[in-house]
Amino acid sequence: MDLALAPPEMQRPGLSGLTPGMLVAWLAERGEPAYRARQIGDAVWSGKVASIDDAVPLPNELRRQLTESFRFDTVARTEVTLADGGLTEKALHHLDDGALVESVLMHYPARPSASERHTLCISSQAGCAVGCPFCATGELGFTRDLQTAEIVDQVRSASRRLIAEGRRLTNIVFMGMGEPLLNLDRVLPAIEALNDPHRFGLGARHITVSTSGVVPGIRRLTALGPQFTLAISLHAARDALRDVLVPLNRRWPVADVVAAAREHAAATGRRISYEVVMIGGINDTEADAEAMVALLRGDHAHVNLIPMNAVAHTPWRASPPRVIERFAAMLESAGIQTTIRGNRGQEVGAACGQLAAEHAGLPPAPAVARRRARLVAESAAALLGERSHEPAPAGVGE
Repeated sequence: MDLALAPPEMQRPGLSGLTPGMLVAWLAERGEPAYRARQIGDAVWSGKVASIDDAVPLPNELRRQLTESFRFDTVARTEVTLADGGLTEKALHHLDDGALVESVLMHYPARPSASERHTLCISSQAGCAVGCPFCATGELGFTRDLQTAEIVDQVRSASRRLIAEGRRLTNIVFMGMGEPLLNLDRVLPAIEALNDPHRFGLGARHITVSTSGVVPGIRRLTALGPQFTLAISLHAARDALRDVLVPLNRRWPVADVVAAAREHAAATGRRISYEVVMIGGINDTEADAEAMVALLRGDHAHVNLIPMNAVAHTPWRASPPRVIERFAAMLESAGIQTTIRGNRGQEVGAACGQLAAEHAGLPPAPAVARRRARLVAESAAALLGERSHEPAPAGVGE
């Protein structure tokens, strides 16, 4: 988004999107010492205050200039809905220009084999251009990229809630609304801020970035050598079917995506996570499992099988548990580590594939009917091995 064309409120950058060096430089232009940057940064990242006025004893003129130049928080308002007995929190974030994005905070109590975890799933875009048909976000279409501070402020919002309860955020996954690798110029600085020990201070290995298969973006990450986890939204190992399930496949076929992921694993030493939404009668057959084995056998990889969650505009339903278990057994027998994931937040539309900022409105019934009919025809052709003749989604880059 071009800030020069943005509403006046959005032309003020968010403080959480600034590096310490940028803040020091801004202060130096006003004759202020560098230590002020630490004072301001502590207020931004402490999670205990809602404004600069609440935290920092600044000179009045500097406080005025700071307030006029930057926003303490880019999220204007947040509505939180609870599910799973309070173990899942879906947050609807209202941004200054009216855009709506969602994040999901999931609590995992301590077990004998694992410590307590609090994992936040965050959005990188308002809407999404990729258009995966089993994902509610895709139905919204693409609104705009989020600014770095708008990404980070979803984390600050969740962190404030946790700090108030004496807890802390342990993991962040970029698996919310949008395709992170189509907004890398904002996502990478957000990760830097979240990983920086002088700012949010979360270890890189506690951060996961997901992609539906933007090959140039994967290669860009590999060149940087990051230690965070890369997750690939795979969903199908056969090109004809993946053309339908992940329209980005029409530009970057599955073999190219996995090859780029393999290079990333070799360069970073980090295991690749592959996500597969299991759709009954569509991508859960023995032929699909065999194709996935052929694609991933011998790789430093882990496959997560996720039962599809209900999405109003699709004709599909989740694979039965016994089918998913059989699929998992076939992968595991080939030496591919596999986990069957449970669903969280279904009752409030917070589960995988359900994030849609429903306050934006639902598609009309005739449009849903047309979409369902088209998906039935496209998936039937794909199951016969016919590649899609449709172009790749607009706006997904080269």
